[in-house]
Amino acid sequence: MSSNRLGRLYCGLVLFGVSLTLMLRADLGLGPWDVLHQGISDRTGVSIGLIANLVAVAVLLLWIPLRQRPGLGTISNVIVVGLVTDATLALTGPVHGLAARIGLLVAGIVANAVATGLYVGAGLGPGPRDGLMTGLAARGHSLRLVRTLIEMTVLGAGWLLGGTVGLGTLAYALAIGPLVGWFMPRLKPPVTVQKERS
Repeated sequence: MSSNRLGRLYCGLVLFGVSLTLMLRADLGLGPWDVLHQGISDRTGVSIGLIANLVAVAVLLLWIPLRQRPGLGTISNVIVVGLVTDATLALTGPVHGLAARIGLLVAGIVANAVATGLYVGAGLGPGPRDGLMTGLAARGHSLRLVRTLIEMTVLGAGWLLGGTVGLGTLAYALAIGPLVGWFMPRLKPPVTVQKERS
């Protein structure tokens, strides 16, 4: 395991936590899983970072019947993202003015895509939620259908719990796929070719 891949993994996970804070401070709507995290956090009084970590652990338990194996990246995702989110929320305050909030939303979505490209590109294990989707898809279901059903379910549950659904939710849904698709190949570690000895 190279230090390059480890560096990409942890830079990506830290940036992922920061990106969530940017979208939370924009207060214009979140991605589906974060709507759920926010809804549970609002109902329980537990920090959104800790809720994100606890939900990730619960999702990991669903890997067991799917026979998915977590990697270092999977376990690190469970721990790091929530801690960074809570830390950056504590260091920042509410943002006022629609233009500033839209700027934070755009920055958060782009940062989220870069973060995904970094930590997934490191190849050290998918995040708990991604692993659940790919595990179900491996059972013969369409990955697109599985992802849509899961994200619609968690979005609905989060909304019912009081999570923020709005312009940001729609923007995230439309932009994250193309952005990750653009960043992913550009952020993969370079392949090292070993020369054969003569």
